[in-house]
Amino acid sequence: MKSRALQDRWDVIRHVVGGNPVNLVAFMLFALILLTALLGPSLAPQDPLATNAGFALQAPSRQFWFGTDQLGRDIFSRVLVATRLDLLIAFGAVGLSCLLGSLIGAMIGYWGGFWDGAISRVVDVLMAFPLFVLAMATVAALGNTVANVIYATAVINLPFYIRLARAEVRVRRGLGYVEAARVGGSGDWRILCRFLIPNIASPLVIQASVNLGWAVLNAAGLSFLGLGVRPPTPEWGIMVAEGARFIASGEWWVAAFPGLALMVTVFTFNLAGDALRDILDPRMRT
Repeated sequence: MKSRALQDRWDVIRHVVGGNPVNLVAFMLFALILLTALLGPSLAPQDPLATNAGFALQAPSRQFWFGTDQLGRDIFSRVLVATRLDLLIAFGAVGLSCLLGSLIGAMIGYWGGFWDGAISRVVDVLMAFPLFVLAMATVAALGNTVANVIYATAVINLPFYIRLARAEVRVRRGLGYVEAARVGGSGDWRILCRFLIPNIASPLVIQASVNLGWAVLNAAGLSFLGLGVRPPTPEWGIMVAEGARFIASGEWWVAAFPGLALMVTVFTFNLAGDALRDILDPRMRT
């Protein structure tokens, strides 16, 4: 039975990827970005922190593929190394918010009552604020460290998972398999953890794949404003901020290549989210 289910899932994946070449490109880019994050420090041809005033603001060349910045640091090496940090922030924040948000949303959706109304109002208040401004305030209050950037990004993503999990559980809590589990002697926590939460995993995973791109943008935006990771740590937002003032004088590469890496990563996450939605959509199995 399990092998049949795996075969059906594999058939869906082949259909989704084969029917839309964009999905294949998205998964290939996603794998390439993950590989870069894992191997980036060992693949970097130069020390990303080493400065050399004699090579300051060198244009892209055979020696420096992406050129150098105002301190003579190799931009290509810094972009490679920054991939790990930006993805660490994105995956850490999205994983934390997805875990907490789905658990809170599932509980209030299942039991309802006072806590359902109270937490729903808190979520409404959070959603009323500009989320990036809320992240800025959180980091400014806690301090601009990598951990605090992760916490701030997780906080602004919490409402999406709470609302989604609450809505999905409210739809499913009265279905036949839940009633059968209750009649069979299963307690509320077993029903939540064994039957309801696994059955709402697909929309949560799709939401997480979309939030990954937002988390990367949020981390880069905080660093661009000086509220994220501190220099000289290689990070895309910092590199764009440092290179922005050189665009007018013609040294476009200082900001262009980190910005391009950021754009490609967010674009890839969005495409991969669409492909993942097609794979997890039950209608694709028919």
